[in-house]
Amino acid sequence: MTSTPPSRAPNPSAIEDLLSRIAFGREHLVAAVAQQHDSGEVLTVAWMNREAVRATVAEGQAVYWSRSRMRLWRKGETSGQVQRLVELRVDQAGVARRTGRRSCFFTALGPSGLLEVLPVEV
Repeated sequence: MTSTPPSRAPNPSAIEDLLSRIAFGREHLVAAVAQQHDSGEVLTVAWMNREAVRATVAEGQAVYWSRSRMRLWRKGETSGQVQRLVELRVDQAGVARRTGRRSCFFTALGPSGLLEVLPVEV
């Protein structure tokens, strides 16, 4: 059974309260770790600014700040692999990265070198 997001976004004062509790760092960004809401699986690490956090909460899907493009980007805007917000946790539809894997974390260092620990999904 999958959790569903609230039927409406939190009120503006709740969003401002949330923003006041986030320690934005250099360049006014914070690292955002997207985890699958029901398993805790780490899917993605990306950057958010205040507008990305506001948009994520208001729209109910992950919105990040692209440092290379210098603009907001919605996860899945070109791939269709969206991250739906569930209590500031996400529900990943499809793979998390262009590598075709469920998570960004798909390699490990073993005695004989790097190992792929997650297969490419079809």
